[in-house]
Amino acid sequence: MDITGSWEDLGNILAAASAVGTTSFGLVDSTKAFRGGISNAGFGYIKTAIDGFRPALEVVNAGDPFQTMRANWLNGVPKDDQKAIAKSLVRLGITPTTAADLAPAAPGIDGTLFAAAALKVNAGEELSEHEINMLGRFDAILDARMDAGFERADQLYRNASKLLAAVISVSLSIAGIVVIQKGIPNAPDFFLALLVGLLATPLAPIAKDISSALSTTVAALKSVKG
Repeated sequence: MDITGSWEDLGNILAAASAVGTTSFGLVDSTKAFRGGISNAGFGYIKTAIDGFRPALEVVNAGDPFQTMRANWLNGVPKDDQKAIAKSLVRLGITPTTAADLAPAAPGIDGTLFAAAALKVNAGEELSEHEINMLGRFDAILDARMDAGFERADQLYRNASKLLAAVISVSLSIAGIVVIQKGIPNAPDFFLALLVGLLATPLAPIAKDISSALSTTVAALKSVKG
């Protein structure tokens, strides 16, 4: 690695960071081939947030109540769609039998009245205003729980992906300088490789544009100087 201190060197560093960053994100994404890989990050928050509604989910899938939600999360289905599907599954599982078990997950919901409302819904009977309000309260609590779970899950997934990409970027940069110099690099080159690795993850999406703009600017300045 030969750095002369000219402006072209900054362009080379940005180009290298772009290449390393792109490769790192590609390797992170490839982990999804192994039982979901990095996509598994965050799903625990979703499961915890709606675990209280498990009795309803077990009506749909007794063996694996969270199977549909897990599949949607690993497949990257839009978050709003995932929430809607999860809510539909819970609603589908509200029966006179499960209502009493679901009530503790929604503070303020009376299990006996909730079971009576579920019985009316299944029978197609008209609900009283009080029962309608109770079901509305249940939906609001369910929405709040899902919002919290999905937001925390999404945050953990993004942070975990960036952290893993950063680790891979640094590893690739250091491995690259070792291969180029056929041995342990000197301190300046080692720290330069480390810098490229650290910058690769946040700069990867924009490094190519910055590098191109910098090259154009340098070429323009040279032409002005003659």
